[in-house]
Amino acid sequence: MSRRQFVNEPDQVVPEALEGLVLAHPALLRLNPDPAYVVRATPATGKVALVSGGGSGHEPLHTGFVGTGMLDAAVPGAVFASPTALQVAAATTAVDNGRGVLQIVKNYTGDVLNFTIAAEIAADEGVSVERVLVDDDLASERADGEGPGRRGTAAVVVVEKLCGALAEQGADLTRVAGFGRELVRDARSMGVALAAGAHPGERLPAWELADDEVELGVGIHGERGIGRRAFASADELTADLLDRLVAALGLGRGDGVLVVVNSLGATHGLELSLVHRAVHRQLAGRGIEVARSLVGPYVTSLDMAGLSITLVRADDTRVALWDAPVRTPALTW
Repeated sequence: MSRRQFVNEPDQVVPEALEGLVLAHPALLRLNPDPAYVVRATPATGKVALVSGGGSGHEPLHTGFVGTGMLDAAVPGAVFASPTALQVAAATTAVDNGRGVLQIVKNYTGDVLNFTIAAEIAADEGVSVERVLVDDDLASERADGEGPGRRGTAAVVVVEKLCGALAEQGADLTRVAGFGRELVRDARSMGVALAAGAHPGERLPAWELADDEVELGVGIHGERGIGRRAFASADELTADLLDRLVAALGLGRGDGVLVVVNSLGATHGLELSLVHRAVHRQLAGRGIEVARSLVGPYVTSLDMAGLSITLVRADDTRVALWDAPVRTPALTW
C-alpha cells in the first residue's frame, strides 16, 4: 500500500527533527548540530555520565531519554544507520565531568564499531569509558553462538533508566557498568509485526505480508523476522511471544519481572493496552509477578505496525531504581 509522509527533503529529516525536538523541550535539551548530538540543557556534575545512540527512526529512543535520571547525551545517526565515531567521541568528551562515561550500546555492527572507536578517542583525551552492550532480541539468537549475536532492542530503555538512576545516586563507573551488564543478561525481547514501515521519502513499505500472516521476530530496523505465522487474536499472539520469553529467561512461579509492551511505530495505544492486559493475565497464570510495566511507543521502527514485549528479571533493587525520579521528554515521573 502506498504511503504519504510529512517530509521536506528526505536527507534533512534527522537534522530538522532534532531541531524540532529541542525547540519543544528547551528546559531539558540542548542540540550540538555539528557533529550532531543532544545533551542535557543543564549539565550534571559529580556523577558518571551516560551516553547512548544509534540510528534515527526509533524515536523517542535515544534523544527522548536525555535528562535527569537517564542519559546525559544521545547521539543520532541517519535513519537506521550508526552515528559516526567522531559524533560519539564528541558527545562522550562533552559530558564527562571527571567520574567517567558509560556507553550504552545496542548490539549492531556499526554501533559497536563506532562506539568502540569513540571510546578509544575519548580515552586518549583522558576520559574513562566503560560499555554495556544490550543484546536482548530473542529472535536473533543462534544456537551455535556464531554471528554477531542477539540484536539490541527495547530492553535498552530499561538499561538506560536503571543505570541512569544508579548513576544519579553517585555509584562509580565500575559499579554502574557491572550493574548494567547483569541487567542485560536478565533481559529478553521479541517482536511481531502486521506490516512493515516505509523509509522517509519512500511510498512503499520495506516488505509485504498477506492479510492472514504476521511476521514473527522482526527487528527494529525493519529486518524480516524468523518466520511467519497465521494471524490470530491478540491473546494468542501474546501467548506465543511470552512462551518464548519465559522459557529463554527460565522464569517460574515466584519470579518477578519488569515488562515493556512497546509499539514499533504505528500500533495504537488501545491495542498496546489490550496486549498489556494479556501479558498481566498470562504471567499471573504462570505465577510470575509483573513488578512494574511500561506501555507505549518507546523503541519504534518508523511506522511499522507491530509491537514487542520485553521481560527483565526484577528484584527489590531494580524496582527501586525503576521508581527513582526521572525527567526526560519521553519518560517522566
